[in-house]
Amino acid sequence: MPENFSHTDYEQLKHEIHFHNYRYHVLDAPLISDSEFDRMLARLRQMEAQHPDWVRPDSPTQRSGAPPAEKFDKVRHPAPILSLANAFNEDDVRAWHERIAKLDARVRSAQFVLEPKIDGLTVVLHYQNGVFTQGATRGDGEVGEVITQNLRTIPALPLRIPVEAGRSLQLPESLVVRAEAFILLADFERLNRAMGEKGERAYQNPRNTAAGALRQLDPALVAQRPLTILSYAIVRGNPCRTQWETLQYLRELGFPVTDLARRCGSLEEMLTCARDLQSKRTQIPYEVDGVVIKIDDLALAEELGAVGKDPRAAIALKFPAQEVSTRLENIGVNVGRTGVLTPYAILEPVEIGGVIVKQATLHNFDYIKDKDIRIGDRVLLKRAGDVIPYVIGPIREARSGAEKPYQPPARCPVCGQAVENFQGEVAWYCINSSCPAQIVRNIEHYVSRGAMDIVGLGIKIVEQLAAAGLVRDVADLYGLRVEDLLQLEGFADKKAQNLLAAIQSSKGQNLEHLITALGIRGIGEIAAHDLAQRFSDLDELAQVSLADLQAIEGFGPNMAQAVVDWFANPKNQKTLSKLKAAGVWPLRQVSPFSQPQSLAGKKFVVTGSLAGFTREEIRAYISQHGGKVSDSVSSQTDYLVAGENPGSKLQKAQEMGVVILSEEQLKQLAEKQA
Repeated sequence: MPENFSHTDYEQLKHEIHFHNYRYHVLDAPLISDSEFDRMLARLRQMEAQHPDWVRPDSPTQRSGAPPAEKFDKVRHPAPILSLANAFNEDDVRAWHERIAKLDARVRSAQFVLEPKIDGLTVVLHYQNGVFTQGATRGDGEVGEVITQNLRTIPALPLRIPVEAGRSLQLPESLVVRAEAFILLADFERLNRAMGEKGERAYQNPRNTAAGALRQLDPALVAQRPLTILSYAIVRGNPCRTQWETLQYLRELGFPVTDLARRCGSLEEMLTCARDLQSKRTQIPYEVDGVVIKIDDLALAEELGAVGKDPRAAIALKFPAQEVSTRLENIGVNVGRTGVLTPYAILEPVEIGGVIVKQATLHNFDYIKDKDIRIGDRVLLKRAGDVIPYVIGPIREARSGAEKPYQPPARCPVCGQAVENFQGEVAWYCINSSCPAQIVRNIEHYVSRGAMDIVGLGIKIVEQLAAAGLVRDVADLYGLRVEDLLQLEGFADKKAQNLLAAIQSSKGQNLEHLITALGIRGIGEIAAHDLAQRFSDLDELAQVSLADLQAIEGFGPNMAQAVVDWFANPKNQKTLSKLKAAGVWPLRQVSPFSQPQSLAGKKFVVTGSLAGFTREEIRAYISQHGGKVSDSVSSQTDYLVAGENPGSKLQKAQEMGVVILSEEQLKQLAEKQA
């Protein structure tokens, strides 16, 4: 029996959907999950099916998004950028198929194309005579926001097509392509780790991060986010007859296209392919919330037309939600290698995506405060792929009044030392390098290739050493004996001798490697190189003032303060004394030959695999000739040294007009007479 709806209920639901549409599409700050939104929209469609006379142009079912934001210029799309109706199970898909088959009998023998439904931001790309001229968001499906300069920063987006020179492809004068901009899950994890290490706020999820980045007014900020795209449709200028040919054509032009698309010859084959794609959901490297099913024949699809803003010839089969709610029982705190204190949620166990989850990420203490997350709250939880689950926020309506606001710890929960917070950063730190929670990670970093490079001392052995109480800081490595190692599982005499030899050999590492190995917050290989060029040894570096450190190019107040604080810590001083007593005390290396400073004042970035240098060697080579080496291409970069398989840095350098050098050209430039 149909449910009895009132017109007031209908108008109220319309209002709520408009609000959540605005939060999602304009502010990139949704308050509810996708599955909840889908249920609201399905309910609205049910109301309109019973009362078609209520439907007006302002209904959410008659539009595909929200109005564009005011900070960008607007552009009218050459054709409507349609949304998709949703199916939530195979019965819904069969019903859709039956509906459109009644409209046109050719549907019963039609082929289908299946593509993953990427959870990203739709973008519309304009090409004139093969050159990228304009990019826009979908906006409301009719009018979008112009974000051309921001899109240019995405390495995967071709600036000219066809990308592969010499290809004889039919290329219309004007080509408009529809694509999805997003961030790979692994890149998102790396981005958040890097933000945490810098003491900056972590991002909530890949979709909002991608959407927020593309709405930045400064393209330089957009370039700092690991955005990518996948293209899947041609809005104008399509020479192809089928969707499958369209995907191949886009790929041949040089656009990134999913490898997961499938062409199916029947309804049953299509449903089998959809089930297969869903079973691989956790293996897909980006967020996918469903599968898009399309009639392959584009002429037939065009003739079938649209219902409101939904094309009849396509439908989105939504996957089961990877969002659930559960009770937040407590908040724990982890201490990382660099001393960053990271809160995590201790949850009432709940199943999500086939996995029982007991803990989840809370990002940082500001996140807890901003979201007003309290112990005892019922919270909304999300898990995507293999990414660690995270708490989206509390369900405030479920509060009883017994929930307790959370206060960050004033002292390290492991070693008890007072924690520090640096101005402008969201992270809190324990700066005691001998903190038991940091020992394993500190030693793992100390022995790594870019630091002291102790071959054979992997994380498993480090964990064994720490668990047995044989090492309490990095200096204890140099006091290990054969009999100590023979206590550990998996060690025989030869293995023990080899490991001790590798540890002793590390005493010959230079000052730059030792500074890197200490794990001072914010001091990576390049900063360590700069310090090793200016100070004779660690004794001199330990005495340097904050002002002198800030005078070094690239050293801001937080980085300089981190160095001063590290050397001022009594436990770190004890570790240094033990290293010195063990003979691990390199001095600044002074070249016996005076190299001409032919690269003085020039900034270099190195990318790709080099034939004649290791990364350390080429950095030293450039430095010896007066140059500076940076990790990323910017407006300050003078030269990019490119080896084999250079990656995205090469494309960015070319776009910015940076001079590209081979290894041989670098040598010629460096060794010319001043």
